[in-house]
Amino acid sequence: MQDKHGHRISYLRISITDRCNERCGYCMPAELQEWLPREGVLTYEEILRIADVAAGIGITKVRVTGGEPLTRRDVIPFLERLCSLKGISEVGVSTNGTLLSKAAPGFITTADALVAAGVRSVNISLDTLDPSAYAVTTGRDYFDRVISGIDAARQAGFERIKINAVLMRGRSEEQLLPLVDFAHDNGLLLRFIELMPVSSGDVLSESSFLPVAEARRCIEENLGALDPRADFRTNGPASYFSVPGRDQLLGFIGAMTNLHFCETCNKLRLTCDGKLRPCLGSHLEFDLMKEIRSGASDQGIIDFIEQVVERKPMEHDFRNHYFPGRKMIAIGG
Repeated sequence: MQDKHGHRISYLRISITDRCNERCGYCMPAELQEWLPREGVLTYEEILRIADVAAGIGITKVRVTGGEPLTRRDVIPFLERLCSLKGISEVGVSTNGTLLSKAAPGFITTADALVAAGVRSVNISLDTLDPSAYAVTTGRDYFDRVISGIDAARQAGFERIKINAVLMRGRSEEQLLPLVDFAHDNGLLLRFIELMPVSSGDVLSESSFLPVAEARRCIEENLGALDPRADFRTNGPASYFSVPGRDQLLGFIGAMTNLHFCETCNKLRLTCDGKLRPCLGSHLEFDLMKEIRSGASDQGIIDFIEQVVERKPMEHDFRNHYFPGRKMIAIGG
């Protein structure tokens, strides 16, 4: 699939729940979240049908997100079925990491169960290595659980483990080098992500925003000039750099400051309540759940997806006084 701006669409991010066991301010600022009722969330069968149909028209890679996807019941059998779909070459999971070391039926850890199901990569959120700062950022004192989760993921044998760190002025500056060293010592791919206005209008401000260029300069002042690696790509929009003197790559995701950020976008997003979104930074979303529950045929789903691709904007609206219509946790991380 290709949209009118030349974006070739091959990647689908699927949120399977709006629920989470943490309360990160840039994702779900309000403590009292109104969760969707069960009937308001796509069933596993509905998600698998969408993914199967989408695979037939060019989707090859899928990332399962939330909320926290590992909080949804029976997620492992669902992922096993998703990984077995014809045409899907890669399935990844994005998680806060707090449940990866938890035991799963028949396995030592949930991380082991994910790998056995066929999940090839895992993205783990970790903004800081300071337990106190972690509790402030996430609203939960789960730092030790995340570190245990990362250890479990390493032992489970994922093909790739990525650490995502959201940059926040006044919090991130002192954590940049510790996170770089932690990623190097544990064989993890670290990406720094600019704060985006995806939860509420006051999440992003001049006092909270730390651009990736500034973070990169801080790292270079201590470790030397980073070498651009245009030859290295993952599924997302990160720009990667080699760290001098180390066998290490760092990624930088600058949605706010990189004016070419959207040029290589290859994704669609499916929310847990069945809305298909052509762009994270746009209010455009289309009700695929309604179509399915009204009896849409597979061809009807194909036509629906292709029409959404046709509506994909050339670039996001984050720089144009964007005010989010929904919290990030409702869209999918």
